[in-house]
Amino acid sequence: METEKKTQTQTNPMADRDLSEQIKKVTKENHIRAENTQLMLSFQRGQVTLPQYKLLLCSLHEIYQALEEELDRNSNHPSVAPIYFPTELARLESIEKDLEYFYGQNWREKIVVPAATKRYCHRLRQIGKENPEFLVGHAYTRYLGDLSGGQVLGRIAQKSMGLKSNEGLAFYSFPGVSSPNLFKQLYRSRMNSVELTEEQRTGVLEEAVRAFEFNIQVFDDLQKMLSVTENQLQNCSTHSKTVKSPQLPGNINTSPLIRVVLGLFVALATVSIGIYIL
Repeated sequence: METEKKTQTQTNPMADRDLSEQIKKVTKENHIRAENTQLMLSFQRGQVTLPQYKLLLCSLHEIYQALEEELDRNSNHPSVAPIYFPTELARLESIEKDLEYFYGQNWREKIVVPAATKRYCHRLRQIGKENPEFLVGHAYTRYLGDLSGGQVLGRIAQKSMGLKSNEGLAFYSFPGVSSPNLFKQLYRSRMNSVELTEEQRTGVLEEAVRAFEFNIQVFDDLQKMLSVTENQLQNCSTHSKTVKSPQLPGNINTSPLIRVVLGLFVALATVSIGIYIL
C-alpha cells in the first residue's frame, strides 16, 4: 500500500501543473512569515493603530500605482491579458480615497514610504518592461490576498481605530466583485490557462516568492519607522518634563518694584515689535 502511494506521488508531476497551485506551494513558508510580521499580527489581534494604518496606506498606494500602471501598459500581453480585471480588482482609486480621508486634500504631499517600498516598486517597473509575464506572480499574490482577507481585515481595522463608518476603508471594498469565492475561482482558472515555457513558469514562481519577500520587508520597515517615531516622541516628552523654566536671580524674584519695571519693559518691547511688523 505504501509503495502504491509512493508510485502515485512520483507519477503525479512536480506535483500539480496548475500555476495557481504551484504558486501556493512555493510561497507557503513565505506566507506564514508574512502573517507573523509585527504589523500583520497587530491586525490579527485587533490592535492596529491609526499611525500604523496610515503608513501602510502610503506604501500600498505606491505599490499599487506601480503594479496597475504596468498591468495597464501590458494589458494585451498574452500572459497578462487573461488575468487583467481592472474594473473588478483595481485598488489605486480606493486607496486614494482613503488617503484623502485621513490626510486631507493635500495627501500627496504627506506620503512617506520606507526604502523597501521603493525597492518593491522598482522591481514592478523593471519586470513590466523586461518580463511582463512575471507580473502574474505579483498580481496573484496581491489581489487574491486582499480579496481573501479584505472584508475581515476591514472590520478589524474599523473596530481597532474606532471608525464609526466605512470611510477610510475603501481599500477593503470590492464593489465590482459580487462573490469573492466565485471570482477567485475564475481568476485561478484564467491564470492556469496562461501559456508559459518552462523557463517562464519557473520565473513566475520565483517572482511570486519575491513578491512575498518584498511585502515582508515593507511590513518590517514600516514597523521600524513607527518605532523610531514613537521613541522620538517619548524622548521629547521626557525632555520637556525635565527641563525647568529659567529662574531669575533671587533678589530680582523678591523685588516687586524690579518685576513691575521688567513687565513694563517687556510690554513696551512687544508693542514696538508689533508696530514694526505692521
